[in-house]
Amino acid sequence: MQRALEDLGGIRRFIGRGDVVVIKPNIAWDRTPEQAANTNPEVVAEVVRQCRQAGAKRVVVTDGSCNEPRRCFQRSGIQAAALAEGAEVILPDPDLYSQVDLGGVVLKSWPVLTPFLEADKIINLPIAKHHALVGATLGMKNWYGILGGQRNRLHQQIHQSLADLANFMLPTVTLMDCYRILLRNGPTGGNLEDVALKKTIVAGTDPVALDAYVAKAYWNLDPAHLPYLQMAADLGLGTVDFDKLPVKFSQLG
Repeated sequence: MQRALEDLGGIRRFIGRGDVVVIKPNIAWDRTPEQAANTNPEVVAEVVRQCRQAGAKRVVVTDGSCNEPRRCFQRSGIQAAALAEGAEVILPDPDLYSQVDLGGVVLKSWPVLTPFLEADKIINLPIAKHHALVGATLGMKNWYGILGGQRNRLHQQIHQSLADLANFMLPTVTLMDCYRILLRNGPTGGNLEDVALKKTIVAGTDPVALDAYVAKAYWNLDPAHLPYLQMAADLGLGTVDFDKLPVKFSQLG
């Protein structure tokens, strides 16, 4: 993570002194880090550390879990790791949602977790996983966790809802955890045989290109098989042609 941020110009390119920063990992499932259903806690800890070193006034780590939140935050290891680095960890209490007009084609008025509405900077910190419905759940799908209400209703028009949500929630930077990825039986996982150790971080400021790159790299999915990517590109959120962007590869050791 340190090297990925350095290659992007350093954390101070994104975070300034006095900023209120909200970090959005995937903390959806009651799983251990080895099962690769949630963002790696060590990755979360390092991003918190970097933000605090950049002078952030507050660093908040939060997500809207699918399983029971306290179990998810604890068993994932994220709560302990984030607190150890000085972050404020906020569980998704029902009183912490505000009704917001998202202005989308599918997503109209919807409850949104309030910390995301009050942040100066937002860091998207998803884990790369297989998803039975979409093919892969990556950066843009991670924004489902900012929503309350009956999110399963959005699966009926999932690609348009993903594009709507991405158009509403624009990250300061996306740092995708590909240290362990869930190749099959996502998004919940559970079987260690479905996990592949890649020891990789994919980072950038174009959320469309990042999703397109990781989908192709690990699942051989072209953008044509992920309609939400082209929808997001048509909204001006980025490009599906990741191979036309400058890319830097760094290897430790």
